[in-house]
Amino acid sequence: MTSFLSEAEALRDEIIAIRRDVHMHPELGFQEFRTSRMVAEKLGDLGYEVITGVGQTGVVGIMSGGKPGERTVLLRFDMDALPIQEENDAPYRSQTPGVMHACGHDAHVAVGIGVATLLMRHRDELPGTIKLMFQPAEEGVGGAISMINDGVLADPPVDVALALHVSSFHPTGTAAMRVGPMMAAADEIAIVVHGRGGHAAHPDQTVDAVLVASQIVVALQTIVARNLNPEEIGVVTIGSLHAGDTHNVIAETATLRGTIRSFTPETRELLHRRVREIVTGVVATFGATAEATIHLGVDPTVNAPAPTEVARQVAVDVFGPENVDLQFRTTGGEDFSAVLARVPGNFFFLGARDDARGFNFPHHNPRFDIDEASLPAGVAILCATAERCLNGEG
Repeated sequence: MTSFLSEAEALRDEIIAIRRDVHMHPELGFQEFRTSRMVAEKLGDLGYEVITGVGQTGVVGIMSGGKPGERTVLLRFDMDALPIQEENDAPYRSQTPGVMHACGHDAHVAVGIGVATLLMRHRDELPGTIKLMFQPAEEGVGGAISMINDGVLADPPVDVALALHVSSFHPTGTAAMRVGPMMAAADEIAIVVHGRGGHAAHPDQTVDAVLVASQIVVALQTIVARNLNPEEIGVVTIGSLHAGDTHNVIAETATLRGTIRSFTPETRELLHRRVREIVTGVVATFGATAEATIHLGVDPTVNAPAPTEVARQVAVDVFGPENVDLQFRTTGGEDFSAVLARVPGNFFFLGARDDARGFNFPHHNPRFDIDEASLPAGVAILCATAERCLNGEG
């Protein structure tokens, strides 16, 4: 462990330079052409077998260890940015209008190259196979499934999967992980309300789609408050409501979009059912009609006990037991869940928050940034965890 941490610290300037380069040139999901080329070139220069075009713009690097071994450990690093205009003044701010790395995937790419460098450096000491998964389109566009469908978990088959995510919730020098569901299933609600439009001066001659939609928004908030077991966690949020074009016309239609978050299949089914029931009941009460569609998104991100225990021990070695949170979970969604649904593994959060320096804005915020001093520890934790898993732990 000491070797990986000291070696990762020695790579600090290189890791930060890669992160800043990727940050300056962000690319949306399935458009990560420049990032993929850079990753493929660096992996090739390091001596990895490189496969490009996996899941469209994904890159896979494969390394066979120098010692006999049958296990394959996969490490995932996502690459895509978000359609957000950056508001930071840093010299490495985005050079692409309307696109920025507002979630830290630029840091993940840099950590991935650091991991690739150190694992190749220790190749002769490692048994089995390392597979690096540089993934496109994590931000709700299906990049993980796309790479899975293209065979990233096969040839050779993966035994353990590992990933991290930088976190603005946690200060630098800390980590967070837990056994079981750590991130939520994230599903999308789409509701279209049909009323009867008319003159705003004569509401009695209409069925006001705005009024009906508003009642739906309010009624949906009763699901978590009154239908869900208080010991369970769920979220029903309507984030968008569009209706009407002017002040003196009662709208005929209204469109609502939102999200449902849950950690268990039972809660997921309850929330879906109650959304549909409430929409049906509300529109009937007001003489309107509606279509309510729920699109399944990512599943919960579920950590397996054995690899998570290995990652916990490594993180404790790096940060100390008081700095490893074993209870944290979030209703955010993560498509690494598709990998963990097929392969046991661990996903953890790497603290990258520094209040004194202003690195404390939430993810997906135009002012989001990270404390880059956190990155070498992320490299070391992943390398050490992968090494131990290759040697039969986890």
